[in-house]
Amino acid sequence: MKAKTVVCLDFPSEAQLKIVFKALEPETRVSLTRSRAQIKSEGKRLELSFEATDTSALRATVNSYLRWIALINDTCSVLKSIEKE
Repeated sequence: MKAKTVVCLDFPSEAQLKIVFKALEPETRVSLTRSRAQIKSEGKRLELSFEATDTSALRATVNSYLRWIALINDTCSVLKSIEKE
């Protein structure tokens, strides 16, 4: 693997981090030929480590994970607003 990066995200609560972690974990088990991802959590922080054969594959993988996290957070926000009604 030639390209690597680490992304750390802080969440407002451990509960929200747990939701995101559980949703992403199955994706890290998928064996791709050009990239791989690992996730770790500690407290309210999520650490995503990415490795890829080239920068294009790295960018695509990082963007996918960040979009999934945004989608999960948006879904949680909508559900919370529905609960308040």
